Amino acid sequence: MPERPATPSPDKPVGRGTARRGILLGAAALAAAGSLSACARTAPATAPRTTLPSPASGRPATQADRALLLQVLAHPDDDLYFMNPDTRHALDAGTPLVCVYVTAGEADGRNKTPADRDPAPDKAAYSSARHQGLRQAYATQLGLPAFTRWTTTAVRLPNGFQVEVDTLQHRGHSVELVHLNLGMHTPEGHMGVPALWRDRTLLLRTLVPVGSPLRAVQTYDHESLVGVLVALLDRYRPTLIHTLDPDPDIQHSDRLTQIRDSEQPGYSDHADHTAVACFTWSALIRWSQGARGGPPAFAATAFRGYYNNHWPKNLPPKVLKSKADQLVPYGAAPDWNCGNPSGCGDYNVGGDRPLTNRKGWVRATHYRYPGPRLALLPSPDGRLTAYGVLGLRAVRYEERDGEWSAPVDLGGGPLAPSLTAVTLPDGRHLVMGLRLASADVREIVTLDRHGAWTSLGNPERDPDHARRIGVPVAVTAPDGRVHLFVRNASQGISTRVRDADSGTWSAWRDLGGGPIQDGLTATVDDDGEVHVYAPGRDTVHHWTPSGPAALAAMPAPSDAIAASGPRLYYRPAASAELLCVGGPRVHFPGYGPVTAAGTYLLGRDTNGNVQLHHAGHTTRPTTAPVTLDGPALAATARGPAVAGLSPDARPWLWRPTQARA
Repeated sequence: MPERPATPSPDKPVGRGTARRGILLGAAALAAAGSLSACARTAPATAPRTTLPSPASGRPATQADRALLLQVLAHPDDDLYFMNPDTRHALDAGTPLVCVYVTAGEADGRNKTPADRDPAPDKAAYSSARHQGLRQAYATQLGLPAFTRWTTTAVRLPNGFQVEVDTLQHRGHSVELVHLNLGMHTPEGHMGVPALWRDRTLLLRTLVPVGSPLRAVQTYDHESLVGVLVALLDRYRPTLIHTLDPDPDIQHSDRLTQIRDSEQPGYSDHADHTAVACFTWSALIRWSQGARGGPPAFAATAFRGYYNNHWPKNLPPKVLKSKADQLVPYGAAPDWNCGNPSGCGDYNVGGDRPLTNRKGWVRATHYRYPGPRLALLPSPDGRLTAYGVLGLRAVRYEERDGEWSAPVDLGGGPLAPSLTAVTLPDGRHLVMGLRLASADVREIVTLDRHGAWTSLGNPERDPDHARRIGVPVAVTAPDGRVHLFVRNASQGISTRVRDADSGTWSAWRDLGGGPIQDGLTATVDDDGEVHVYAPGRDTVHHWTPSGPAALAAMPAPSDAIAASGPRLYYRPAASAELLCVGGPRVHFPGYGPVTAAGTYLLGRDTNGNVQLHHAGHTTRPTTAPVTLDGPALAATARGPAVAGLSPDARPWLWRPTQARA
């Protein structure tokens, strides 16, 4: 089916010169847009100047009345490959799900099968088949037959653009699939959405899939796409937002790998994933800053993409099987009788190919900003203070009678989802986070004991490298100094140290080492020495403030390392079992990282539920909370305390009294 002629954006007339610019953009400019540099509008020759974080309002932050998960994807199947099992856990718990697919996913229009590896290209039909595959995948997740009929409509947004919305409900659970259908390529065959991010004058047409309720091609520019995403955020008012990775790792893959695996040159992801993530975070920032009376009540999670192929796989067999099973109805097969004449799924990934291909994307789920959602600090009487991110701004919760108070807005945004916090010798708190200061600038910021946000800059001076840093972790040493650590672009770690007396910070220092994943663990041993542990491709990596420190070779870890005294705990690659180094074996099956506090271990079981291990016994909450990422653990004067955020962006607290020492 041929594409229809381009039409102007409904809310913005287009002159001839601008339209010609959009259609006939030079090949040289678009070739550059195919790489990650397309996700940066500027490339200053020197390190970017940092900016001051947004001020605190001091008012209670808003709280949502109900939960809703909204995901923004570049292509059909990004959610199935990169965001599960998190998406499935939220959906199973009754959280309504909205998936926004920015591109039509038409690629080269060839829906290849094992029997026909060179079918005739038909972009409109291939896009339609992928949409059908999504409907089949989510129908089965709702417990319905794969070919259940959905309600499909064209919805006009306030800014004049129309989107396709497919809706299905079953027994109180609901899924909406929203398709913007932007073309993946320009007429010259170059990457479309990355070019749109880089060039504000570019125009990009949509593709109309076969059978879509949309009838006309629409034309987007940079501002239009941000505006449509903001309009969708305003329409659905999500409490949890899943995005892709706006700042993927530098990855020097060989040319053949780049071509076969669709990696952009120099970076570990598809260029569409990166550009759509940049658009999404831009929309989130605009939406959150436009809210009145405090930050809107949402939490955000960014997921790694093709990164999964380069690091140890972290899903054990049971979790992996469930995730891969959800791709079966999406990939389908040519002999399926789904009623869609254009096809019943993406045959390129049908059958067992997600598990048998070399790419390994399905075998891991990694977060761009790992770490517990709440930073817990106990007071001497055992009560807790928690710091988290709500609406991209820092908030503080206080424990009162075993429950959390309303969150107080502390400002500092826009912040990545994971904060770190330490207690100073005088009992006051110091909070640190990673701030997305602009589309191109990342900086570490700290909220000091006087309530002011200060930029600590970035350990990287090259602007592109500066976007690759991780989330900070920190620890207070016995001498009162605060040691802050962050993964750098070279996949080692960098540090700054805060003086105990003056409160001034040292310059950034590169401690070398690596390569490691993000998800650092900083501890202080019984002798008062600071240690940092991190998961590498090969083994556990270890530093002290003076630099890398040797450890005996260990099996490759899949996630962050838990440390308690001389003992280290982690799950080896693709394993549900917990490995204990320096102590007896601990039976604590599950998946994802574990955290330690004293003699307590916290993690998730293979169903994603919170569990605590102590003295040979595993304890779970009577009513298991659905938790985002990893929950947080603190050892207090009143026993262990576990806390986290739920999909409704509300905090929960569990004090397992039966697990007290």
